[in-house]
Amino acid sequence: MKRIDGRKENELRPVKMTVGFVDFAEGSVLIECGKTKVLCCASVEEGAPRHVPEGTGWVTAEYSMLPRANRDRSRRDVSKLKLSPRSAEIQRLIGRSLRAAVDLTALGERTITIDCDVLQGDGGTRTASVTGGFAALAIACGRLVESGAIEKNPVKNYVAAVSAGIVEDTPLLDLCYEEDSRAMVDLNCVMNDRGELIEIQGTGEGRSFTAEEQRTLVELCAGGIRQLLEKQKEILGG
Repeated sequence: MKRIDGRKENELRPVKMTVGFVDFAEGSVLIECGKTKVLCCASVEEGAPRHVPEGTGWVTAEYSMLPRANRDRSRRDVSKLKLSPRSAEIQRLIGRSLRAAVDLTALGERTITIDCDVLQGDGGTRTASVTGGFAALAIACGRLVESGAIEKNPVKNYVAAVSAGIVEDTPLLDLCYEEDSRAMVDLNCVMNDRGELIEIQGTGEGRSFTAEEQRTLVELCAGGIRQLLEKQKEILGG
């Protein structure tokens, strides 16, 4: 099928990552995937949550869409008590994905929070948040080493994410909003730079799908994630 923006079926949208987009965060990256724009900021605090073992750190995430990130104004997430179920589910995904990249013992008893604020949403905001959030996290960890706060960089491996879906019975990589809204099947995939899967979220929106179709979508995502990992390494000097 012909895609709205003329891309090939296995082609990512144009990706840009701007490091140091804000001044005060220990790590910040503005990630742009096509028209989707997410500001990812990493903040370091001394101390870890009570449920974390002694001598161990923690990585967590918060996610929110600005009121006019989409085509219609949405209500602002004022507090965690009023956080939308969608935002809560997404920030848990981001947190799980980024913790998979870090040696929490090497981090020491401190917490790194990744704030992912969607400035503009055109599909793939959660996967862009993982990809940009990792870059912000890596910058913050690097600064901890540079400052002498920790001896060893706790980042074990790079992590990135992308979506794929089936539109008009055609598997497509990195859906924009117009494609996502028509998708029969939607799948989000998180992987590391060893080619290992961290998380897969697959949903039959318009119909069920087969194990073979799932494999096809995961393979599409794997190809896109390899490209995103290369872009991360370019901006981080990895």
